[in-house]
Amino acid sequence: MRWTRTAQQRADGLTAVHAAGSGEISGIRRRRGPPVAHGLVNGTSLTSAAAGPAVAGASRAIDVALRLSALLVEILGAGTDFDDVDLLAASGHQPGIVVVTRLRELLDGARPTGQRRLQEPYSVRCVPQLVGGVRATVDHVDAEVSADLNGVSDNPMFFPELDKVVHGGNFLGQPVAFAADALNTATVQLANLAERQLDLLMDPHRNGSLPPLLCARPGAQSGMTGVNIVTTAIVAHMRRMATPASIQSIPTNMHNQDVVPFGSQAALEAFRQVKRLRCVHGALALGLRQAVYLGAPGPASREGRAVMDRLCRALRPIDPDRPLDGDVRRSADVVYGEATVG
Repeated sequence: MRWTRTAQQRADGLTAVHAAGSGEISGIRRRRGPPVAHGLVNGTSLTSAAAGPAVAGASRAIDVALRLSALLVEILGAGTDFDDVDLLAASGHQPGIVVVTRLRELLDGARPTGQRRLQEPYSVRCVPQLVGGVRATVDHVDAEVSADLNGVSDNPMFFPELDKVVHGGNFLGQPVAFAADALNTATVQLANLAERQLDLLMDPHRNGSLPPLLCARPGAQSGMTGVNIVTTAIVAHMRRMATPASIQSIPTNMHNQDVVPFGSQAALEAFRQVKRLRCVHGALALGLRQAVYLGAPGPASREGRAVMDRLCRALRPIDPDRPLDGDVRRSADVVYGEATVG
């Protein structure tokens, strides 16, 4: 379709471009670049481009959360009754069954000490339900992003076989905006879980009498203190950045764009949250490695032994104290390198 100021003519695309000349199409100078400003407030191109890797990263983070949770269970010597498939099936939530099945694979061969309390804290006992909820959210977001990536968001839309041109709003990106905010929330909950698990591991009243703060020489060394403080700060920041973007509509463009989803902001923040979660998981992995150095029972499961072996090869014990920022990153590299997606 070729448009002029006064009329419209039907023509194929190549003919229309040639007729328009080098500088003008329908009397309007052609844009020399993408409509970048629109990407900040609406449109699926940037939104889906950011949401796609965020979904992939969150899916990988789910497997990391399960691997680290399984390691924690073994290092504490905790019982494994909570990972019962029938229990999760009774909840009626299918993603929880998928998660608990994976957790059982990771804990196959684990040997509880029998010295723990009957009911562990929620950060251990409720892992299948919590991570199952995250799995359900990630699956939903994946479906929404896939729909956008495989859909058409142009405006206007041309349907030559129906002999019509439709001016509409497929570009708005509201479904992915809502989905990205949900992904942000789910990612923060995985960070909450990991931070609480690290706190449990560092507390001598709850960790099976390991030294406080996982110090090799309590009182003379800091152990994991600095990592603990930074981890809580990261999680607090993640919580602040979990405010939904998809409802922050402000009219603009002389009220032509009077309701907008801010989907790109939602998706970009979800992507950043996944990267922050990686740091929190790295901190927990480092703590688990240090706990084994300080005398905690090593994992007996095949999966647990393999992960811990890689952590021990990649990381020296924290003895004496040293800067640990690089260790946290290496820990994350190890556990995320082991993770599976799906």
